[in-house]
Formats: sequence, C-alpha cells, structure tokens
Amino acid sequence: MIRHHHLGPIAGLALLLAGCAGPAIPRATPPRSAAARPTPPRPAPTPIAPPRVVQHNSLIGHDADAAIGLFGKPRLDVTEGTGRKLQFAGDACILDVYYYAPKQGAKPLATHVDARAPDGRDASIDGCISALQR
Repeated sequence: MIRHHHLGPIAGLALLLAGCAGPAIPRATPPRSAAARPTPPRPAPTPIAPPRVVQHNSLIGHDADAAIGLFGKPRLDVTEGTGRKLQFAGDACILDVYYYAPKQGAKPLATHVDARAPDGRDASIDGCISALQR
C-alpha cells in the first residue's frame, strides 16, 4: 500500500518524465503527391520601358556620339542598368544628358537633359548647350 507522504515524489517523477516524452500528437507529413509536384515556372520579367520623352531641345533623340561631337569628351560617362549618363561641364554650366534605348537592341538615344550653373542653380538647357559647344 502506498502512503500519502510518498505520492509527492512519485507525482514529481511522473511530471518530469512526461516533459521528456515529446508531443502526444505526431506531426503530419505532406502527402507524397504534393511533394512530387513540380513548382510552376515563373513568368518572364516584364522589360522596363524607357522613360517617355517630354523635353524638346537639340540633344533629345540623338545618340551619345552627337553630343560628344558638339562638346568633346564628357567629364563623366556613367552606365547604370540600361541607362547611360554623359556629363559635360564648362565655366558657364554643367549639362547632364541621359540615354536609353527606345527598344531592346536599339542604340540608346538622349531622352532627358538637365542643366545647372556651377553653384547648383537651375540653368537654361538651350543656353547651356550653346555655352558648351566647342
């Protein structure tokens, strides 16, 4: 016969062993048919459309060779992704010309031009183009 003063250690031992037993409900495994299904192919990425032309000046729509012919060697020639930026600078102003291909495989054309004074203020694009021509 078990006496009441022995129940405490027995109950403690039972709780200790129950904690080591792990979960009472086994984890479900996915059916084999779900694991055997191939993942659907991803759709091809949509090509990035070039920026829409909204400016009208003598550089827009022309390639980089045209700008180099007008201004000489650029101070900067930076390629980022599918775009290219040429920067021309003189005492009067700094001109940034951005080029993107109108369609894949085509030669990049000027789509945007920025002009600023050496101190950072906005400058006239046409005035800067005239000032930088050699």
